[in-house]
Amino acid sequence: MTARQDLLNLVAAIEAGTGPAPHPYWRELSVDPAVARKAAVLMLFGALDEVPAVSGKPLAPADLDVLLLERAHTLDDHPGQVAFPGGGIDPGESPVNAALREAVEETGLDAEGVEVLGAMPELALPRGNYLVTPVLGWWTSPSPVGVVDYGESAQVFRIPVRDLLDPDNRVMATVTRLGQTFLSPAFKVNNVVVWGFTGMILNELFDQLGWSVPWDRTRLHPINL
Repeated sequence: MTARQDLLNLVAAIEAGTGPAPHPYWRELSVDPAVARKAAVLMLFGALDEVPAVSGKPLAPADLDVLLLERAHTLDDHPGQVAFPGGGIDPGESPVNAALREAVEETGLDAEGVEVLGAMPELALPRGNYLVTPVLGWWTSPSPVGVVDYGESAQVFRIPVRDLLDPDNRVMATVTRLGQTFLSPAFKVNNVVVWGFTGMILNELFDQLGWSVPWDRTRLHPINL
């Protein structure tokens, strides 16, 4: 079975109401839906480009990557964090259209080369008061991507999924705010740490797809904000 088919099967199960239950940590994140802002992100997977995975471990799927960006370090909101392309949903706009529009604006990709596989359930992002819809996409015709506005993004890059799945690259990120420490699944790749909301989404997606391999959840990585 191909990675694309795995993603399609997961979307079909979610739409049929037979998909995996959300991870318990999502129950700890909530916003008031009456006032929350709506947003969407594009989780764009595709066949691995010419840059090979660093990991040599026989992890499946081997020839797949995902598009990510690093937010500009000068931003007031989530500076320097690694994220999926995405942003707010405009009035009258669907989550799918918003995710594609934002991805084009942030990375310069050609939306005509993206096959939308489906949307995941909304997830709460309390910091910023957002309800975020992850949109799963398959890059049927990859196009050049890069930073469009350095005031918004520091870099745009494709990460091999094999490197994300490698247990040597898995940690639990720790963030301390107001005397409380929060933990989230994270990935140390491409000289950055993918943590927080993005790390949680990737971690859950890999678990639901059956792609994850055991990793040491006692390995902590402090995040300095």
